[in-house]
Formats: sequence, structure tokens, C-alpha cells
Amino acid sequence: MFKILVVEDDIDISAMLCDLLWQNDYAPTAAYSGTEAVLNFKIGSYDLVLLDLMLPGKSGQDVLRDIRAAGNVPVIALTAISDKQSTVSLLKSGADDYIAKPFDNNELIARIEVQLRHKQPDSGTDSTIAFKDVILNLEAFDAVIDSKHAGLSKKEFEILKLLMSHPKKVFSKNNLYESVWLDEFIGDDNTINVHISKIRAKLSKLNPDVEYIQTVWGIGFKMHE
Repeated sequence: MFKILVVEDDIDISAMLCDLLWQNDYAPTAAYSGTEAVLNFKIGSYDLVLLDLMLPGKSGQDVLRDIRAAGNVPVIALTAISDKQSTVSLLKSGADDYIAKPFDNNELIARIEVQLRHKQPDSGTDSTIAFKDVILNLEAFDAVIDSKHAGLSKKEFEILKLLMSHPKKVFSKNNLYESVWLDEFIGDDNTINVHISKIRAKLSKLNPDVEYIQTVWGIGFKMHE
């Protein structure tokens, strides 16, 4: 499970963010000031940081510099600033992405998924993810069942990797499209439907007795438990 440091001084917003992350299979830790954030970052191990820029004590920009000095953990800035010059300056200072307040929860989760897409989940060896009898080989970019390869395309592999990394989570078509294609979803359901159908067919060819991907009607897709 990915660990996320939530740096937000507003108690209500912090609680909302932490609840949202738990619901999406992430493990959040809350910090309510810049000083507390730096301390938590030094003593903990995090996969991503959500960083509010308007903090008491040590500023968000100072926290960002401290995090950058310590390593390459992805940082998504939470900001009320929306003008181009300020956001360009923010990205040049070391933020990997930013989202303006007030933000859409689904958009925030999609941005988190994009930043974490190259990281390995805590669910197996460094080079594989397992679900039921499917082994997803992250080096060969393919799924294997009983030593037989599925022959996934790159996009099919990325979709299955996202689903298998968070098997309890329901991904909307919007989530999947923006995370895999790295582009804005414009409501074209057919692209995702076709890719999901191809993944199902390739896995079913290897083991027709098991259902791997579940359709959650009106919402999206998840791994079938």
C-alpha cells in the first residue's frame, strides 16, 4: 500500500483528504504545519506528498525545498494560486504537479495515480504483481498464467497494472483514461471498454474458469474478488 504524507493545516480539509485516500487504498499520514511535515518526512518513508503551500511556521515552499534536498519523492502541491507565472514558478521549484483549490476529488486521485504509476506496490517482489493465478511481470510487460503469456499491448498492460495494484478499488473510466493515456478524458467510453474487453479475452484464453475483472455498473471496473 502506498504511503502518502498529507500536509494541510486546515483540520477539516486534512480529514477529508485522509478519508479520500483511505477509500482509495492509500495509507495517509497527516501533518498540520511545515515543521511537522519535515519531521514526519525525515522519520518516515513516503511514496508521495500532498503539500498545501499556505502553512503556519515553515512555509510550503520551504518544505518543498527540504523534501527535494532529501530525495525524489513525488510532490503534488495544493494551492489557491492559479495564474500561469506562479504555477510555472512552483513547478520549477520542484513540485511534480499541482492542483488548485477547490479541487475535484476524482481529479486529485487521478493525479496521484499518474505520479505513482512507475512505483512498485507493496504486494510481492520488485518485478511482479500477483492476483489470483495471474502474475503481472513488470519487466516483461505482460501477464502470465500457469507459465503462459497473455500477450498484452502496452495500454492493456498499464490498465491491468493499475487495477491489480489496487484490487479493491473501483476505477472509473475517467480514472483509467487519464492515468494510462495521460490526457484529459473527453467521455469516449468505447476506448476503455475495448481495452477491458481485450484484457478479459486474453486472460480468459489462458484460464476460462476464472473471472478477473469486474464491471461495477454506473461506476467503472475493479479486480473481481
